[in-house]
Amino acid sequence: MSANSAPAAETEAGKPSGSGFRLPSIPFWVQIVAGLVLGVLLGWITRSYEIAWLYTTLDKVGHLFVQLLKLAVAPLVFFAILVSITNLRKVNNAARLATRTLLWFMITSLIAVAIGLAIGLITNPGAGTGLTPKDGAKPEHAGSWLDFLTGIIPENVITPFTELNVLQIVFMAAVAGIAALKLGEKAQPILTLSESILELLQKALWWVIRLAPIGTVGLIGYAIADYGWDLIGKYATFTADVYIGCALVMFGVYPLLLATVAKVSPLQFFKGAWPAIQLAFVSRSSVGTMPVTQRVTERLGVPKEYASFAVPFGATTKMDGCAAIYPALAAIFIAQIFDVQLGIGDYILIAFVSVIGSAATAGLTGATVMLTLTLSTLGLPLEGVGLLLAIDPILDMMRTATNVAGQALVPVIVSAREKILDHDAYNSASASPVEEPEVHDAEPKGVPVTV
Repeated sequence: MSANSAPAAETEAGKPSGSGFRLPSIPFWVQIVAGLVLGVLLGWITRSYEIAWLYTTLDKVGHLFVQLLKLAVAPLVFFAILVSITNLRKVNNAARLATRTLLWFMITSLIAVAIGLAIGLITNPGAGTGLTPKDGAKPEHAGSWLDFLTGIIPENVITPFTELNVLQIVFMAAVAGIAALKLGEKAQPILTLSESILELLQKALWWVIRLAPIGTVGLIGYAIADYGWDLIGKYATFTADVYIGCALVMFGVYPLLLATVAKVSPLQFFKGAWPAIQLAFVSRSSVGTMPVTQRVTERLGVPKEYASFAVPFGATTKMDGCAAIYPALAAIFIAQIFDVQLGIGDYILIAFVSVIGSAATAGLTGATVMLTLTLSTLGLPLEGVGLLLAIDPILDMMRTATNVAGQALVPVIVSAREKILDHDAYNSASASPVEEPEVHDAEPKGVPVTV
C-alpha cells in the first residue's frame, strides 16, 4: 500500500491489517496515577525492608525532577511576566482587566483563608498529637515584613536569578515590561527576542513535564520511605484539614463562583483545567506547571492576550492553597502545640497576611516562607515550622493543585464578566492532555478581544 492510499482495512479482530505493530498510547493521567501507585508501593517496600539503595534512588529521582523544574523557573518567570505585560497593549481596557484580575485574586484568597480558619477552629488540629514544642526546630531562614518589603528591589540583576528570588525577578520583569511599553516600536527587537526565548523555555520545560510520571515515583516513594505512615498518623487531623479545606475551595467555592458569577458550567471548567491540576499535584510547583495552566486557560476560551498576562501573574501571586488555607490552619496548629491563645485580632492578621503576602510564596515547592511570615506577624514561635516540615511534601501536593485551579479560575471569571470569553471554546474543552506547544506565528491567532 502506498503512502498516499486510504487507511488499511481493519481485521475481524478490530486491529489494523499489516505487519507493523504499534504500542498503544497511554494517557498522561494514567501514567501519573501509575507513578503514584508505584511510588507508594516502592516507598512501603523501602521502609519495610530497609533497602538503602532503593531509598537513595527514590530520593535522587524525585530531587532531579524538582531540580529540572527549578532550572527553568527564573528565566521563565522573567520572560513570561515581561511578555505578558507587553501583550496587554493588544487588549482593550487592559488596566481594567488587570485591576479586576487582582481584585478576584484577593476575593478568592479571603474566602480560602476564612475556610481554613473555620476548619481549624472546629477540629483543633494540634490537640492530641503527642507533639511538644521540643519537637520543633527554628528554620534557618524566616520571612518577615521588613524582608518582604525591602526584598522586592534587588541589589543587582544577577543575584535574584542565582538565588531564585522570584519576587525580585517579578519586579525586574514588571519594570522591563512597562519600560518596553513606553518605548513603543524602539523596544520591538527586544520584545521579539523575549518572545522567542519564552517559546524556547516552554519547549524545554515541556520535555521536563513529560518526565512527571517518573518524578512522581521518586517524590511519593521517598516521602513514604522517609516519613512512614506512623509520622503521617501524628498529623492525621492536620493533614485531613488541609486536604478538606483545599477540596472545599476547589470543588465547592470555585464551582459556586463559576455558576453564579461567570455563569458557566463548573464541570466543564474542571474538564478543561484537569491536565494542569493533575500536573500541579505531582510537581508541587505552580511556576513549573505554568505553561500547561496557560494552555488549558486558553483552551477554556480565555483570550490568549489576556491569559498570557493573568496566568503568569497568578503563578507568582495567586496561592489559595499555600498562602491562605495552609497558613491559617498551621497557625492554629502551632498555637495549640505551644499553648498560645489566639484572638479575633490574630485571625484578622492571618487573613491580612494571606491576601497581601501571598507573593512571598512565589510558586515554588513548599510554603515555608509564607508560614514564617504569618508566624512572625502573629508572634508565634518560629520553631513551629519545624513541626510541619516532615509532612510538608504530602500537604504540598493538594495545596499546589488548589493554587493552579485558582490560577485558571480567575481569568475565566474575569473574561466571562467582561464578555470576552469564547463560550464555544469553553463548552468544547476536554480533559485530553495539552499538546506540546508549537512555534507561534508572529501575529497571534487568539480570540478577538473587544469590550
